[in-house]
Amino acid sequence: MNFIKAGTDSQGHPVELFYQDLGQGSPLVLIHGWPLDSQSWEHQLLELPRHGLRVIAYDRRGFGKSSKPWDGYDYDTFADDLKAVLEELDLQNVTLVGFSMGGGEIARYMSRHNGARVAKVAFVSAVTPFMIKTDDNPSGVDKSTFDEMVDGVKKDRADFLSDFGKKFFGVGVLDHSVSQATLDWTQSIALQATAKATLDCIYAFAATDFRQDLATIKVPALVIHGTSDKIVPIETGGEQTAKLLPQAQFLEYDGAPHGLNVTEKDRLNQDLLAFVGQSVNVATPSAAY
Repeated sequence: MNFIKAGTDSQGHPVELFYQDLGQGSPLVLIHGWPLDSQSWEHQLLELPRHGLRVIAYDRRGFGKSSKPWDGYDYDTFADDLKAVLEELDLQNVTLVGFSMGGGEIARYMSRHNGARVAKVAFVSAVTPFMIKTDDNPSGVDKSTFDEMVDGVKKDRADFLSDFGKKFFGVGVLDHSVSQATLDWTQSIALQATAKATLDCIYAFAATDFRQDLATIKVPALVIHGTSDKIVPIETGGEQTAKLLPQAQFLEYDGAPHGLNVTEKDRLNQDLLAFVGQSVNVATPSAAY
């Protein structure tokens, strides 16, 4: 398995990040959302490397196969971890794609590390610019929502994640956007994380203000958000991010839930390929038997 060294934790133990590195060509780095890991990019990892791209996806610390330290679940540390990925693999002219809380890594990396090695950025269902509702952020989400998430994880993490997965994909009585098998699969991924990492990341993505970070971004940007996102409402995420990145391309996916990298996989793959200049039709088989 492939691992990248990302320094040490507060006890001096080494932190290693597991990563997948597929294909050849222009580098594209996928940063996963909460509470999943790089496996959640399955549909992008299957398709994007077919089109002249080198696609890298890694597990955030505390999740998947990466090291699981007790602490370090803050966006400065996450941005430093991303820096370690780019430097150890010696990637240049990279396109960063951040899903949900992964959008925060991009914003903080671009300000904290001056956007080194990065050519383009894409925010997909992202938590940027600021999730929690405050007097100067009226489009945010009420703090009680995050308090309920914390309580749910502490009380019964498995049960909470089961319900969260349905909301994540917009599954309802009459809407079966994904199968029960997919819900079971994503829950199994989420449970590979530690409870501490799962909890601390809620505090991180809820309370971190990325508005000043976004102001430092000068490279081409893409913002993608579903209009039916019940995890990060488009009014909180995509719309506000696009306002702070006035030159960004903003694509609204009508009716799409939070987990659109699964429910709208072909459209997302097409839009990402177009963004990096590799536009093809991905809705049809790309290889013959």
